Amino acid sequence: MKNKLHQLSFIMILLLGVNLFAQKPNPKFYIYLCLGQSNMEGNAKFEPQDTIVNSRFQVLEAVDCDNLHRKKGNWYTAVPPLSRCTTGLTPSDYFGREMIANLPDDVKVGVINVAVGGCKIELFDKDNYESYVSTSPDWLKNTVAQYDGNPYARLVEMAKIAQKTGVIKGILLHQGESNTGDTLWTKKVKVVYDNLLKDLNLKAESTPLLAGEVVHADQGGVCASMNKIIATLPEVIPNSYVISSSGCPDAKDNLHFTAEGYRMLGKRYAAKMLELTKNK
Repeated sequence: MKNKLHQLSFIMILLLGVNLFAQKPNPKFYIYLCLGQSNMEGNAKFEPQDTIVNSRFQVLEAVDCDNLHRKKGNWYTAVPPLSRCTTGLTPSDYFGREMIANLPDDVKVGVINVAVGGCKIELFDKDNYESYVSTSPDWLKNTVAQYDGNPYARLVEMAKIAQKTGVIKGILLHQGESNTGDTLWTKKVKVVYDNLLKDLNLKAESTPLLAGEVVHADQGGVCASMNKIIATLPEVIPNSYVISSSGCPDAKDNLHFTAEGYRMLGKRYAAKMLELTKNK
């Protein structure tokens, strides 16, 4: 009887050990959180060249997409769209491609993209988003509903799932058009950033925030004045960096980028992140 009990105990300990080992995050799976409004969501249609993706680049689906045969909370090869089910090409597409092209072959890169076109940064303030949404137009409410009414909470939910298999290495932000002229924008971004650090148990010194510029004035950017405010973000968040959009082709609306513009911008995000990774 004692021998059987010993055998049973041994098996239970062995199974527990295997389970714990299986749940250990892979330190060579680099994960990046992506948030913002339409330019992070992806406004340009992706082209055939954009659908050829190395399986080392992954996306954690943040919504159920029957048309893509993807389920929320599961990893997939990062074939666009990377935001929601019918969105377009985003900076995160070529950010991930450029990252894996310049990292060792045993390193994987994953992104989680939660973005809502037309939103202010207030949408991602977990303590004040409800009042913002309540006064928003129906088209924005309809998009927010795809995240069960709380995009920030969905981003955190997906990030916690991601942390079971990899390590969060940074945050990519492209937002600001809807906050053009808002001198408090940098402080509002800091609230979101600090909440993410706290809710995901991340350290500021090892979690850089990369924020992209909007379309420049010399390209007719209708929100170009916001770039002066975006430029001051590192004064408020020490481990933050501004990614230039200068020369990135923009769409006819002078608000969004073209597919080529997103490719260029995404590579610039990656160049900065690779520089920071190398320095560490």
